[in-house]
Amino acid sequence: MTTTNPETSRPELTPGDPPVSRRSPARPSGATLQVGVAVLWLSLIVLLPLAAILLTSVEGGVDAFWSAVTSPSALASFRVTLVISIGVTLVNVVFGLLIAWVLVRDDFPLKRVVDAIIDLPFALPTIVASLVLLSLYGPGSPVGIHIQHTAWGVALALAFVTLPFVVRAVQPVLLELDREVEEAAASLGANNATIFFRVILPALAPSLFSGAGLAFSRAIGEFGSIVLIGGAIPGETEVSSQWIRTLIENDDRVGAAAISIVLLLISFVVLFILRYFGARAAKREESAR
Repeated sequence: MTTTNPETSRPELTPGDPPVSRRSPARPSGATLQVGVAVLWLSLIVLLPLAAILLTSVEGGVDAFWSAVTSPSALASFRVTLVISIGVTLVNVVFGLLIAWVLVRDDFPLKRVVDAIIDLPFALPTIVASLVLLSLYGPGSPVGIHIQHTAWGVALALAFVTLPFVVRAVQPVLLELDREVEEAAASLGANNATIFFRVILPALAPSLFSGAGLAFSRAIGEFGSIVLIGGAIPGETEVSSQWIRTLIENDDRVGAAAISIVLLLISFVVLFILRYFGARAAKREESAR
């Protein structure tokens, strides 16, 4: 058996040869320009406005900031906002998954129309959504349901504007699921419930977490769709965005900015946590394959 000596197969360097570089190739100048443009645009649209509102919120000092975010009206608005937003998000996770499932797995008349209607809250001005809901569920309701100036009215408005986030997050993942895995599980004796909870739901978990985070973040900052149907009753239907408007109308820019910073922090923390669990679920699903 013949063996090869690695020393004899390695090329020899002469004194005039340049050293071999193991560094990664330099980034093309075009890619550097693209990164610079992206960072500049992100700074102009997101980072600079956030920095501006953060500076405004601390203009009066830490005591003024703390006083603004812990006032009874602010705490009441936080409570109303979080309770309703969490409830709406949970409901939309269930029904958003159901709607996405029907759109992907079932065929029925006017399916394309229903699929287009899902995006209507994205295109419809939110104040128009509030007017539509008020016409249907306000005084003189044609269906006999009057929920204006109630928490149910606020929840319905928030559910209307946040439902597409869950549906559109889940739908493409559901389209890409391998049906053969489900058929294999069924051939091994698994029933429909077992297939859904043990095969389908783990694969959909990352997209569900992502859609839920986006829906929650939209809900806690929503304003237009609840203006007419909510009524801004303190402690009952007044959400934080409406309290911010009240502060601005009273020329309290520092207080309004402070409330905004709290909402931003809540939104960021929730998004971070849900993305973290979504990433872990995706890794578990990938390792299970």
